[in-house]
Amino acid sequence: MGAKKQVIYLDNNATTQIDKRVLDAMMPFLTNEFANANSTHQFGVNAYEAVKSARVQVADLIGAEAHEIVFTSGSTEAINLAIKGVAENYQSKGKHIVTVSTEHSAVLDTCQYLENKGFAVTYLPVKADGLIDFKELKSVLRDDTILVSVMLANNETGVIQPIKEIAELAHSFGALFMSDATQAVGKIPINVDELGIDLLCLSGHKLNAPKGVGALFVRQRMNRVKIPALLHGGGHEKGMRSGTLNVPGIVALGAACSIAQKEMSKNAESIGALRDYLESELLKIDGTSVNGNVENRLYNTSNLLFRGTDSDAVIMGLSNTDNDLPLIAVSNGSACTSASIEPSHVLTAMGLDEIAAFSSVRFSVGKFNTKEEMDIVIDSVKDVVCTLRLMVS
Repeated sequence: MGAKKQVIYLDNNATTQIDKRVLDAMMPFLTNEFANANSTHQFGVNAYEAVKSARVQVADLIGAEAHEIVFTSGSTEAINLAIKGVAENYQSKGKHIVTVSTEHSAVLDTCQYLENKGFAVTYLPVKADGLIDFKELKSVLRDDTILVSVMLANNETGVIQPIKEIAELAHSFGALFMSDATQAVGKIPINVDELGIDLLCLSGHKLNAPKGVGALFVRQRMNRVKIPALLHGGGHEKGMRSGTLNVPGIVALGAACSIAQKEMSKNAESIGALRDYLESELLKIDGTSVNGNVENRLYNTSNLLFRGTDSDAVIMGLSNTDNDLPLIAVSNGSACTSASIEPSHVLTAMGLDEIAAFSSVRFSVGKFNTKEEMDIVIDSVKDVVCTLRLMVS
């Protein structure tokens, strides 16, 4: 066995490395402070207080109140709880839901499930830059629309939608507005009141907390949202989500939210500079272009089309174990659908043909990346792309 190879990790939109400070915050609750947060003895009360503090930390990051935060196992569960909950509770108003064709599969699959239950779902197309057409949204809203669900920032392209304006339009038709903010929370400032969001989901592992913990914001002030439970059995989380609380995960999520709030502007500057440097150098490769709107997107994400290549071959070339170079981890779409051999639904919705979609690679930079790493990645990508093009020419 040779020495373990260095890894340059540029797949932060799939998952992130746990911040050591987050790990330090959760460790006591994995070891000595192992009590159930619902136990009434003092040992349990300590765990309950830790959960209570974390609820405040999560709420503070998105401008919510602590009692509006429901802890979940992650965004997928939060999305299911929100969309199915609205569908069940607001049927008397109507059975029409509006979402976007570039949403995460957790939203799209949940909406398709509801279509089988008799709900009507409109899947809005997007323009070539990934943004929705406002006139198109206005034309599909109806009096029986109960929910509009639009993600804040796209996981594949980083494109940020005009959420405030979308929410206002949804509310003008008496519909609730939900946003999958999984990629945006912790990266950019979010205030649910300013943006007009009624339901918002987030996931710990996207902001340097562990996998298996997330949260759903359910508005309780100004236009209170009522959604029934998805999981029954004990009435935890105000009856909305039964099950013994994942105290270590919740504490970690709270710590990660607190750190993100303090360091957001610093991260935006440093990570943004690395992404811009990486992207500008890679765009010097002939036949390379950016997918998605470059003005309205997350500062850490770059989705690049390398014409004349196959993204799987690029990914394999960058993580080659047979040379002395570091393993470089990048992606060609959503980690949740990576087992699929279909082209990215996000990129095809933006008008890319299958060949172009299969030639696109996502680079998502994180706070632990360095300039030295970017230089290695730039050289490696140039080599791999050049080699692949020579093979097919």
